[in-house]
Amino acid sequence: MKRLFAVILCLAMMACCFAGCGESSAQYTVGICQLVTHDALDAATQGFKDVIVEALGAENVEFIEQNAAGSADTCVTIVNDFVAKDVDLMLANATPALQAAYNATETIPILGTSVTEYGVALNINNFSGTVGSNVSGTSDLAPLTEQAQMIIDLVPNAKTVGMLYCSAEANSAYQVKVVREYLEGKGLTVKDFKFADSADVAQVSEAAASACDAIYIPTDNTAASCAATINGVVAPKKVPIIAGEAGICKGCGIATLSISYYELGRKTGEMAVKILKGEAKIEEMPIAYDEKPVKKYNKALCEELGIAIPEGYEPLE
Repeated sequence: MKRLFAVILCLAMMACCFAGCGESSAQYTVGICQLVTHDALDAATQGFKDVIVEALGAENVEFIEQNAAGSADTCVTIVNDFVAKDVDLMLANATPALQAAYNATETIPILGTSVTEYGVALNINNFSGTVGSNVSGTSDLAPLTEQAQMIIDLVPNAKTVGMLYCSAEANSAYQVKVVREYLEGKGLTVKDFKFADSADVAQVSEAAASACDAIYIPTDNTAASCAATINGVVAPKKVPIIAGEAGICKGCGIATLSISYYELGRKTGEMAVKILKGEAKIEEMPIAYDEKPVKKYNKALCEELGIAIPEGYEPLE
């Protein structure tokens, strides 16, 4: 009887292994290419991972997470490695990461996040809101004309406004174009101050602070990673900065109209879960947005500059 029981148990265990002991969970590998380390991108990546783990279980997902340290060329290397590993899905966090992934594969699903305007980033004429093929994602675009109006509201005596941004970031140029047109329509003078990379941020920021009454910085990854440097140059000159996102504002700005990058990452993660589970086709998924931007202000810097913040603004945490 003991031998018979042992044989039956062995056969049962083998059957369980072959059948998966019922319904087994699929195993997924997700590659994450993040352009650079700063608060906004970090939050988006974390939100993305949190949703996937919540939906699929940590034991069923392997994240291969790589940071390009601000280099577009490194993004290319990272995503090519993901293609070689044949990952099930890629997250491209920031525009250069999205561009690299877009050029690397036409088959692996790619979700972008922290990307402002997909038509500009991917050079798509007459962009309709859906990329098609193997690309979709989320946008961090907040209402740009409302950001521009904040300059007028908070710095009413400003006559000249500097646009401070990285010339290598196409989405920064797009934001600046919209803000410039709005401000010029209100009678202000607008000047561009472009830095090529982090090496000349301080020099260009000083030029902007010397020539302008106020400065606007869009959701620019290089500026975000150099916010402390910008503040060290601009703050002593008492020139207020309106920022495109909360991380930059916390480092050097007085106010922002910004989204939650963590929630943006979660929204991207929800899209990923649907793709991985076969519940949605990426080529049919339109770009998604955070529809609840919030006005926030940097209390310490506003007090230092003597700027009164009207009702409707929340202090940065």
